[in-house]
Amino acid sequence: MSGPALARTLGALGLGLATVSCVRPATPSRLILATTTSVEDSGLLQELVPAFEAAHPEYAVQYTAVGSGQALELGRRGDADVLIVHSPEDEARFMADGHGADRRAVMSNEFVLLGPGTDPAGVRGIADAAAAFRRIAAAGAPFISRGDQSGTHQRERSMWSAAGVKPSGSGYTEAGVGMGEALGIASQRQAYILSDIATWLFVRGGLDLEILSRGDARLLNPYSVIRCAQAANPAGAEAFAEWLVGDEAQALIGRFGLSNVGEPLFVPNPKPAS
Repeated sequence: MSGPALARTLGALGLGLATVSCVRPATPSRLILATTTSVEDSGLLQELVPAFEAAHPEYAVQYTAVGSGQALELGRRGDADVLIVHSPEDEARFMADGHGADRRAVMSNEFVLLGPGTDPAGVRGIADAAAAFRRIAAAGAPFISRGDQSGTHQRERSMWSAAGVKPSGSGYTEAGVGMGEALGIASQRQAYILSDIATWLFVRGGLDLEILSRGDARLLNPYSVIRCAQAANPAGAEAFAEWLVGDEAQALIGRFGLSNVGEPLFVPNPKPAS
């Protein structure tokens, strides 16, 4: 049968050549993603999800953005299929306890110490984060903590510990909110706060805060994708994790931020997480 004749025959059967390979499932399979708030607050999540669904139309992503601790808890309970988190010690414990099928590095950036331009604790330019935290405590300056067991909160706690300080007093506030909201509170109260750089660069317009201390190696901020052992949709979790560390997603991550803030917000690094 000639090519034109074959095309006419397929067309009559409803099998047009142009559409055979791109039929979208009538009801895509639901994939539940739990992610840290910084991925949403930075705007990256709103780029990743549609791109994944375009590459894998057989899945529809339903996501919730919470602190890393809460995201890991959702994974423990079997209430999420896949996670994007940035709390390395908690992630390692999650895997050791058998709650994760696998864990892979996705990207990284850094945490920065922000505060009012008046800098009452005098931490501007101090690269040693522990020393900066000690000065804030000694000055009794206001400090806003996420206070939500997120990756940012855990890193803040580690810096207080490194500084030999147990934060307390009327100036120390545990907000119990996401990164974007916490930055707004810190701006209103002219307080110090630890933030991931991506959320800060994305929401800084209208906030009366400045980066005062950065560069400490202890403030590296790596993100991982974890497939949950109790995933209700293990195939979808595998597809998402593979896509996230693949060339398309890594290129998207590498250029994200250039068009709206003038610099990349994350460093792509698809290497196996230890």
